[in-house]
Order: sequence, then C-alpha cells, then structure tokens
Amino acid sequence: MKPRSRLFLGVLPILALVVMAGCGSRDERQTQDVADVMPPLLDRELFFGDPEISGAQLSPDGHWMSFIKPFAGARNIWIKTADEPFENARPLTADKRPVPGYFWSRDSRYVLYVQDRDGDENYHVWAVDPAGAVVTETGVPAARNLTPVPGARAVIYDVPKNAPGVIIVGLNDRDPSYSDVYRVDIASGGRTLLRENTDNISDWGFDLEGRLRLATRSLPDGGTELLRVDLQGFTRLAAATYEENLYPINFHRDGRHVYLISNIGDVDLAQLMLMDVESGVMQFVESDPENEVDLSGATFHPDTDELLATAYVGDRVRVYPRTEFAARLWENMRKALPAGELTPVSTTRDLSKLLVLVASDVDPGSVYLFDAATRQATLQYRSRPELPSEHLAPMQPVQYTARDGLTIRGYLTLPRGKSGKNLPTVMYIHGGPWARDHWRYEPYAQFLANRGYAVMQVNYRGSSGYGKRYLNAGNREWGIGAMQHDISDAVAWLKKQGIADPAKVAIFGGSYGGYATLAGVTFTPDLYACGIPYVGPSNLLTLINSFPEYWKPFLEGSWYKRVGNPSVEADREDLIARSPLFHCDRIKAPLLVVHGANDPRVKQHESDQIVVALREKNRPVSYLVAPDEGHGFRAPNNRKALAVAMEKFLSEQLGGRYQQDVNPETQQRLDEITVDVSNVVVHLPQTGEN
Repeated sequence: MKPRSRLFLGVLPILALVVMAGCGSRDERQTQDVADVMPPLLDRELFFGDPEISGAQLSPDGHWMSFIKPFAGARNIWIKTADEPFENARPLTADKRPVPGYFWSRDSRYVLYVQDRDGDENYHVWAVDPAGAVVTETGVPAARNLTPVPGARAVIYDVPKNAPGVIIVGLNDRDPSYSDVYRVDIASGGRTLLRENTDNISDWGFDLEGRLRLATRSLPDGGTELLRVDLQGFTRLAAATYEENLYPINFHRDGRHVYLISNIGDVDLAQLMLMDVESGVMQFVESDPENEVDLSGATFHPDTDELLATAYVGDRVRVYPRTEFAARLWENMRKALPAGELTPVSTTRDLSKLLVLVASDVDPGSVYLFDAATRQATLQYRSRPELPSEHLAPMQPVQYTARDGLTIRGYLTLPRGKSGKNLPTVMYIHGGPWARDHWRYEPYAQFLANRGYAVMQVNYRGSSGYGKRYLNAGNREWGIGAMQHDISDAVAWLKKQGIADPAKVAIFGGSYGGYATLAGVTFTPDLYACGIPYVGPSNLLTLINSFPEYWKPFLEGSWYKRVGNPSVEADREDLIARSPLFHCDRIKAPLLVVHGANDPRVKQHESDQIVVALREKNRPVSYLVAPDEGHGFRAPNNRKALAVAMEKFLSEQLGGRYQQDVNPETQQRLDEITVDVSNVVVHLPQTGEN
C-alpha cells in the first residue's frame, strides 16, 4: 500500500536483495510421476536466505566500491578499493537490522544510509566515514545519525553538486503531515532550517546548484499543482487532476528548464516534457515509440546532466539512447556483456566506469564492472551462484480478455518438467495497487514453480505503466468490482487453456495483493482452495483511518477519490461492501494470514480482525506475526520461516512438493512468530472504527 506521491527514500539506489546459500539434504513428499520428470527440489534457503554479496556501488570518483554483505547478524555495508578483491573488503556498518538502502556523498568522502526501527518506516539518515577509526566494540567506524529527531521521518530531497558535503532533507517533527526543509552538513551533522513548510507543500524540487526552485501541493479536489518558488510566495506553473501525473525528474543544464513526466490533458501515455520554469510553457520531448506504455524513466549524465536515454517497460524493458555517446556506450556494453537484461546500477561521475547488472527471468543476475575506455567487462560477483538456472522456469508474458472486453496483461511461470496442463496454480497478486509486475527473476514465482505450481501474475486494471485510462479504470473497483474481476477472469482463462486444475487454485499476495487475496476467498469463495494474505487489509474503514500522518496530504487525490472516503456516508457504505471483514461468513477456504507487528501502512489490526472473525466462525485459519517487521519481511530468518509455512500450507491444500527438512534455527523462528489464534485480541487505534 502506498500513497500517490513519490516516496523519496524509495528512489535510493537499492538493488533487489538476492540469495546465496547451500543445499542441504532433502526429504521430498511428492508423487512418483513428479519425481520422474521435474527438476530437483531446490533448497528454500537458495530463494530466501541472505546473499553473500549484493547492492554494489561505485564512489563518484571511482576509487571505492561498496556493497551489502552479512555482518553482525544482518545485511550491512562493506567497502574496498575498486580494484581490490572482495576478500580484502571491510565492514562499514554493524546495524542489527538489514540496511535497506545507501548512497555516496558527491565528494566520495562518506557513505550515507537509511534505517528505521523494526519496520516502522520512520527512516533516519546516517553517515559513516570510510577513513574513520574502527570502534573496537563494533568492528566498524562510528556511524552518525544526521537526522536524530525522535519519531520524525526523514526524506532526502537533494544532494547538491555545488556543495558536495551537504544533503537537503525534510523532517516532519514540527508537523507530522508535512516536512520542513533542512540543509545538513555531513561532516559536522549541523542542521540549518531552509524552509518551514507552512504552505502544505508535499514535495520540493531543487535545481542543479541546490537552489530551491519548485514545489508540489495537493489541491482540495485531489489534484496537484506544480509551483515555482519565488522570493515571496509561489507562482503556479501547471496543475494535474487526481487522474493525471505531473512531476519533475531533473533540471536542464541551462537552469531555466526542467524535465517532467506528464500525462495531463488529452494524453493517455505518460511522456517526457521540458518546462520553462519562468513561463510554465511546456514542450514535448518524447513518448513511447511503440505507443504501448508510459515513459518509465530517463537517464541523465551524472556530471553534465545531459539527457542520455529513456526507457519503457512493455512485456520487457526497451531502452532508447538519446545521444551518439549514449548509443555507443550502450552498444559497447551489449557487445562486452553476456545476454540478458542490462541495468546500469552505479557509475562514476565521468561515466568512465559502470557497474552493470545482467539478469533474466531465470537468473537473478551477475554484476560486471564495465570500463568505457577499454570496452571490457569484468565479472564482480554472481547474485546467487548456487542457484541452478537450468532448473528454474521461464516467465512468459501473456494476455487475455476480461469479461468487459479489456485486454489484461500479466506473466505466467509454469513448472519445468510438467506438461503444463491441469496444474495446481497460485495466483500471485502484486501490491500497490498502483504498481505493476515485470518480466524478471521473481523469487516467489520460482520457488512455487519449483514446487510444482503454475504461477500467474496479473497486471489488473488499476496497475501503473499502461496509461492513465488503464490505471483509472481501477478507480472504485476494489473487491467486488473490475479490479478483482480481472483476477477472477485470469483464473477462468487458465482453466480454459487447460493450465489450471479447477479444484486446486490458491491466491497469494502482499499489501493490496493481500487485500485481493481476502477479497477473492470472500467474494468468489468457490474459486479458491486456499489463500495467503500477506500484510493485507481486511477492513477498508480502519485501513484508511489509520494511515500515517505524512500520507494525509495525498489522501484526497489517491485513496479518497480512487477507493473511498470513510467520512462520506455513501463512500462508507461502499467501503463496507468491499471489505472482506464484513462478509467473512462467506469464506470457506483455509487461510494462512501473515503480518509485521510494526507495519505503518497496513496496521496489524487488519489481520487481527479477520483472524478473530474467522476463529469465531470456526473457519480454518493460521497466523504468523513477526514482531520485528513492518510492511513485509526484511530479515532473512523471517523470510525463511514464512517460506516454510507457505510451502507446507500449499502442499497440504494443493498437493505440491514440500521440503520437509527445516533448518533448526528457521524452525525455531517459525515457532516464535506462529500465533495461537485462540489468543488473538483486536486492539483498534483511537482513530479507527469497528
């Protein structure tokens, strides 16, 4: 679940965490025909344990390479010189909780990272000096909290080029709904107030010199306006309705223009525009050459800020170089690197060296160091070297027609070694809901396919990336409407194709996918044999009423317009009609409910409520709650424990393969987070409603 506005900490250069672990002995429970033709049962540790190395980045000057590796019991940041072997690296942080993201200061002097407390998403920004003295007690240099304000959430607005020792952050300590703007000196930690946000600004924009130039404000009708920041007040430059997108991504080198992604007006697919910040006049730059999807993103030179390339995501990623330099660089990387999807994950300031991830649907990827001058690529590490790609299952882009004639796209992963017919099937539903699935290595899809399940991922209407008409077709269509029908129609399509065994279809998803899971087993109870709602809401009234304060500015333009406003009586009745909790007497399928105790987006009471209601009706329900997690599990012990529970649950309900041996530590953790449903009590927040 996420608000419409961009979550700033989400744009940090965080690589998907990958797994590297050994295979142990296995005791498989399976039918003889499966054993004869299917690949070996792969150890779940390969999918959900921590990787040895991931998330590498180059310092802007190219001298250092940092990466994520386990230390002190959690994923932490390590460092080495760029040309040293990984064996010579040393740890930089010793956090007890996995580091979710980090980046380099522009002068390559500091590594900055973000961390919250047990998943509460009140992120703070920390700095560590690679040249700092090692503290004996921790084995790493001392890390300094640059935003040490209890209870506040820091957002990173800018890392100015003209002041490499400074970052610009927002803090919501004065007003939990809005962030004031501060300039923070990295070396000293000194914090200077730049702008007190008394104008209900939801986002701030800075030019290439670090000057505050733009602001975004939510409008009472749910739309947004883009403002120029003047010496006195603001000037409106453009506005978007709640059904449109308009947001700046990078200032032009001339300082007068800014690049925007926009679909305002008579435009469906989001396109790249260039706006004159003085006049507000916009000019078209580019849209999808295939007229298929929204602009996904643009890449700019890290030093000159010249527009280098654009990208679009249809069934697969398409990249379009914008300059001769970028075209040569892309072609040289293609020639030097193995086949697969190329993703530059980090570069030096002059683009002389790039770290490039090469991955596919059956390969989580390998990271190479590409030298632009020599055109040579050198392997740095493989994400999961012990995961045998030859035993993984291809992910196929598919499409089908919904009951109202709309074309719906998605991805289907079929287990290797099977005929592809009459299979136990898992509908794996993405969260957001204003997000989408992609063609790539997907741990749950591969894990489930290896156990013998067909896995279907649906980009139901309301998913992002396919234009504003497609996204807005999901407005007010939750649960009993077209968004859920698209998932039901995917099940019907799978049955018609002969792929799914009609009696063995499960539904599983996180966040909105957790809601869709509950809605599926509630409103179409004969469709599913079982369900696994993961951090999913059961009651849309209590969900919306308990959102974090810093979401409040965005609610009118997102949740209230697209889902419903609990304070409006007609909406309230509609939200009740769409809330599985109020109709749970219809649920027949067994459920495995999963939650993080510190989830700030979908509070634990959402799962508590449905568990208690099903318990009172003597319906089969199991419950996992991790006390040290938030909106999804980050810690490997929790991820592995969840995998054990899921695997056993699905095997019991659908008959898939199940690895019976369990690492003792994983079993202990599973025992710790397994809740006795007879003891669950619902505690609603004061702002919530029954």
